[in-house]
Amino acid sequence: MGRFIYGTQRTRIEIEDRALAHLQRVIGNKLRRNERFFFSWKEDVSVGGGRRTVWVHHGADLEFAYYGSRTPSMSRDWLEALNTVANSSTGLYLVPEPAPRSSRTPDPLAA
Repeated sequence: MGRFIYGTQRTRIEIEDRALAHLQRVIGNKLRRNERFFFSWKEDVSVGGGRRTVWVHHGADLEFAYYGSRTPSMSRDWLEALNTVANSSTGLYLVPEPAPRSSRTPDPLAA
């Protein structure tokens, strides 16, 4: 279980390593383009529950800490889904990984 650590107050959330790697890629790409955005997550019940949102910008202190030493495999579909929500008015939040395209039901109109 990795950690996303934000800001000078060291706000931290625990996120599974593979999901964290996808978030890091999306956040890095947005910051590389000098884009600013909200990032939201649900707080654990042990810290009161609820939801927290931070404003991510090029001057923000960000740290991605991984439990494992291996670089996780990346899913293009998941990156696209995360980019879509990151570009919305609600900002970035962790969405579930989409099913692989090969196991999806074929679209009869796509033929």
